Amino acid sequence: MAQKDARYRAPLVSNANGDQLDPNDHSRRHFLIALAALGVTTATSGMPWLGRTPKNAKPVGGPAKTFRVWVFSDAHVARDKKFGNGRESLADALRQSESASGFDWDIALNLGDISGDVGLPKDSEGEEIVRQFGALKKHRREQIYDLSGNHDRSGLDEPQAWWWRKWIDPAGEHTEFSQVEANRRPFPIDGTWERYSFRAGNLLFLMMSDINEPTQKVGRGTLGGNPGGVVSGETFRWWKRMVEENPSSIIVSAHHYMLKNTTVASGEWEGMRRNEKGEWDSWCHGYYEGKGTPQGASYLYWVDGKRDSAAFERFLGAMPGRIDLWLGAHTHTSPDDAYGGKSHIERRWGTTFVNVAGLTAYMGEPANCIPRSWLLTLTDGSDELKAQCYMHTSNYAPQGWYPKFDRVIKLSKPFKLPW
Repeated sequence: MAQKDARYRAPLVSNANGDQLDPNDHSRRHFLIALAALGVTTATSGMPWLGRTPKNAKPVGGPAKTFRVWVFSDAHVARDKKFGNGRESLADALRQSESASGFDWDIALNLGDISGDVGLPKDSEGEEIVRQFGALKKHRREQIYDLSGNHDRSGLDEPQAWWWRKWIDPAGEHTEFSQVEANRRPFPIDGTWERYSFRAGNLLFLMMSDINEPTQKVGRGTLGGNPGGVVSGETFRWWKRMVEENPSSIIVSAHHYMLKNTTVASGEWEGMRRNEKGEWDSWCHGYYEGKGTPQGASYLYWVDGKRDSAAFERFLGAMPGRIDLWLGAHTHTSPDDAYGGKSHIERRWGTTFVNVAGLTAYMGEPANCIPRSWLLTLTDGSDELKAQCYMHTSNYAPQGWYPKFDRVIKLSKPFKLPW
């Protein structure tokens, strides 16, 4: 693999001991506590799970204390830098969040596709991504928790996820490249690069990376032909066990892909469009005749090697309300798109699904590339969460908050601060 740094060790081996952090080494810092912005300008009619203002908080004798989770995805760094005259899709968003006109956040979730290469990700892009993470001035890199998207996968004939583990490195295994130090995480992770959890108060985050489906040999280069989302059987069984064993937690599941028929364009064949001849063309996702599984390009299609498995959907249908949020991305489309009769925030099986994609302005059709991210604000003692959309450019709406998207989401139980 000529593109790899000569110092890089391959194949990689998970550092199991490194995933278990001594709680005495965990520095219990107080983050800046912001006043909760509780007013909501818009409520969606016909959706009783959305409210107008958070309630049940504890602001007795002072302002309510909040915990803010910034969620972003699909920066596609190399693509935007190449086609956007040097545009820094990741660094720009980091700088905007920390600016005087930006917003405070305690932790952030990066939901993948940080690579913008249409082939396999390379060391040069990894170095650029680390450089752009260096734009942070008020936050540490370790306050951002990452998972892999389909563009972050390595090739089928390469060590599994070598690029992701080397440069993004959620477990802090390769600090010399990624600059991620596991013991500097505000909330230690438990797991590996492929699947891990962490806790913040009574929030339990379940982070699942997208991986290669080994049976899909034909398709985009050596990456394999599957445009649909993939998790291993081991990851699904881990997720199921974590959900079953933690009924007292507010559970947030995160994967690069949405589940089938949950949010905009997440149904079968909804990632494509028919042309005037009645043939399939690319739209939200690329279409290549006879390659891969384009019918499932918009959702988590493969689980444990099974096509269109519906494993997660069946579990949630049988045990509704066991997870509060499913956060995903992958499908780039305009903020107001509701293709397939589904918006970017929908509720099924007692779970709220949020598609947060994405930061890119150049990966896909221009009409679909509207750089944005989401801020989720939880209030101590409240069973409601405020979700706000932030526009990172002015090519669709003025840069800043997009109040049309403000939502208040009902949680299964009141939130408890982690400090």
